[in-house]
Amino acid sequence: MNKTIVMALLSSGLILNAPAFARDVSVEITNLTNGIYFTPLLVAAHSQDVDLFEVGTSASAGLQAMAEGGDISGLILEVESHGGIYVANPAAGLLAPGATVSADLELENHHKTYLSITGMLLPTNDGFVGLDALRLPKKRGTYTFYLKGYDAGTEANDEIINGGGAPGVAGIPADPGGNGGSGATGAAGVDHNATVHIHRGVLGDTDSVGGISDLDSRVHHWANSVARLVVTIKEGDEGNE
Repeated sequence: MNKTIVMALLSSGLILNAPAFARDVSVEITNLTNGIYFTPLLVAAHSQDVDLFEVGTSASAGLQAMAEGGDISGLILEVESHGGIYVANPAAGLLAPGATVSADLELENHHKTYLSITGMLLPTNDGFVGLDALRLPKKRGTYTFYLKGYDAGTEANDEIINGGGAPGVAGIPADPGGNGGSGATGAAGVDHNATVHIHRGVLGDTDSVGGISDLDSRVHHWANSVARLVVTIKEGDEGNE
């Protein structure tokens, strides 16, 4: 490039203000469970100093609100406060068992190179599907990951459907699939692990009008993983990952 042109661009700020690189990222999420729904998902790209959740640590207020009642507003504020970008509720509601949803993110610089995903598992007390700060690949291509179900550690897994859902209020908001029962006495006490941890799955029972659980063990039980994630990098740095 001509030296005079370079100096002109520098003085105008066009080179200094240009993004280091740009990547278009497509995210596809599939619910792999038999009878569990995902509440509105949050798909976020951010810098390395953002942790929507971290296994082995106590849940934040925002994570608790999401895991117990599906409210992602607090986590959105966390992403925004660190300059991240996000797609909220890409399924425009619940993501049913077997269903797939996609979201697109346009990354403008090197600072938004980590991907996080959260969404409540319903019906559970404080279970959620999660991806914790995956560093996005640099090369163009399609990459597949499997997401686990986590327990926020903020509420006992009593498996009682009672319309609860506010942070600190025991119980499960609802069973969207209509397979839940009623009259349960409670399946479990307080978690032995009060930090974010791998969800042990639903216990359930086969009594629709009593028993220890309002969840049906033949319908709601799962073993990890609960979701498949396909990430497609459409444009990117052709260097090493």
